[in-house]
Amino acid sequence: MSAFWSAWVIVITAAVIGGCTWLLLATRKSETYKEATEETLGHEFDGIAEYDNPLPRWWFQMFMATVIFGVVYLVLYPGLGNFQGLLGWSSTGQWEEEMAHAEEQYKPVFAKYAAMSVEELQQPGNEAGLKMGQRMFANNCSLCHGSTGSGAYGFPNLTDKDWLYGGDAATIKASITDGRNGGMPPWGAVLGEEGVRDVTAYVLGLSGQQVDADSAAKGKTQFQALCTACHGADGSGMLALGAPNLTDDVWLYGGSFEKVAHTIRNGRNGVMPAHKTLLSEDKIHLITGYVYSLSNK
Repeated sequence: MSAFWSAWVIVITAAVIGGCTWLLLATRKSETYKEATEETLGHEFDGIAEYDNPLPRWWFQMFMATVIFGVVYLVLYPGLGNFQGLLGWSSTGQWEEEMAHAEEQYKPVFAKYAAMSVEELQQPGNEAGLKMGQRMFANNCSLCHGSTGSGAYGFPNLTDKDWLYGGDAATIKASITDGRNGGMPPWGAVLGEEGVRDVTAYVLGLSGQQVDADSAAKGKTQFQALCTACHGADGSGMLALGAPNLTDDVWLYGGSFEKVAHTIRNGRNGVMPAHKTLLSEDKIHLITGYVYSLSNK
């Protein structure tokens, strides 16, 4: 927080506390009667008159206690702009302390499964490790890939055998650890709209869909000139680049004519965030084991 906004928060907070204190004291001082009385304020409603009694002493003292509590709290704990409080407490520090305690407590459990290979985790008797991986997957990965790993529009299905970068244990772990950045360049300006539709026809034909033969023939020439460097001469893709296989009718962004044309025309940019700064190696190992199990039942 900048010095200006810190000072702004301090002034507003101090003004509120001071205003509340002034209101309590001013109200107390302006009371006509200091003890309970039969005098009224001169008005009534439905036969009920309002007595001119003072605020009960215990009530006034309770209000003052809350003001004092607020001042003491703001001295000891954060709340006044950038002032951290005399105790030096912070929610971040408490969270880090609790996480460190949890890491220490569960470290032996994670170490047990970290000593196993991903393939060994699939063996009978290690179901508890996979369940731990499943829960961590739910916390860190399900927002994009779904609670069951079946994916969504633009997010890969992890339960089948179709992998952009490879489905072996080492590659899955690398994807989780370091993340992935997939890029499909836009070809609309190069191909023109007719060229986009021709290449779309050819690409859909690779996966066995019915397309216009003449359009696909023209698209093949353009595909070979522009697309084979990533997708291969036969369209079967390239794991090293994360270029998808175009021959299996599995589509990350949809396999309709218009969806594929949109991809060719405008390109795509997919990002899988790296988790090495968020999760320990042991936790990534268990998530890898669970993800691996989804397509290797």
